[in-house]
Amino acid sequence: MTTALQPSLPSYPLLRLRLAPRAGMPRRIDGVWWPRSYDLLVELPRLLAGLPQAWGHISSVTVNGATWSVTPGRMLVFNQVVRLRRSTTMSAPDTVCLLAPSRGRWDLLVVPPDTPPDTAEPLMAAAVGDDPI
Repeated sequence: MTTALQPSLPSYPLLRLRLAPRAGMPRRIDGVWWPRSYDLLVELPRLLAGLPQAWGHISSVTVNGATWSVTPGRMLVFNQVVRLRRSTTMSAPDTVCLLAPSRGRWDLLVVPPDTPPDTAEPLMAAAVGDDPI
């Protein structure tokens, strides 16, 4: 198991995330995440720290195994164990799936880290609406 250290505060915003507005209808995606790298050990603590408290403790994260760097089977993030799974299916190659026991499942579209801001920002807004978190 790997322990993720809390990152030092950089000069740029920690998290580039937009969540879809809550509505009565089911959505294909629940939000859009634009990580700064494909290093899950660095990016995951930032993502989990920025999620709404109502989502509860995320116990399992599934990512595209072909895209993300090699990861251990689980890691300790903010004193909580998170199981890391790598999917090899092509059904949703650009998403990350978050699971919280008794709370639900959330699927986030992942914008590639090297996407220029003038491309990524409109993509994020179009995917979920105009309201950043």
